[in-house]
Amino acid sequence: MKLVPEASDEYIARMAIDKKFQGDLDAVSKGQMLSTSTETEGSAGYVAMERVSGSLHGRRGTFVLQHSGTMNRGASQLTVSVVPDSGTGELVGLEGRMTIIITEGKHFYEFDYAIRANS
Repeated sequence: MKLVPEASDEYIARMAIDKKFQGDLDAVSKGQMLSTSTETEGSAGYVAMERVSGSLHGRRGTFVLQHSGTMNRGASQLTVSVVPDSGTGELVGLEGRMTIIITEGKHFYEFDYAIRANS
């Protein structure tokens, strides 16, 4: 994953997201993230949108992930979910949530999803 700073002021930073997924989700993504930190150590927030393009268990298409995260004095809360009706191609009807697991500075993902029939 690569985050590239694009703009910032004393309150909000904007970064470009450039990611590669490997495994059941074999895809790349591009997106935008806005983040802020506070004067209290360990408190911050971010939102992001990223468009994922590739295959999920062999089904090709694209979809959009929406992120919303906060840190409250070191305690984190993060939601990453598929934007409703954002699936294209063989991923039409995709819905779900993604969990990001950070281990030794590396990001790993668990993706709990379903593809609605007759979408």
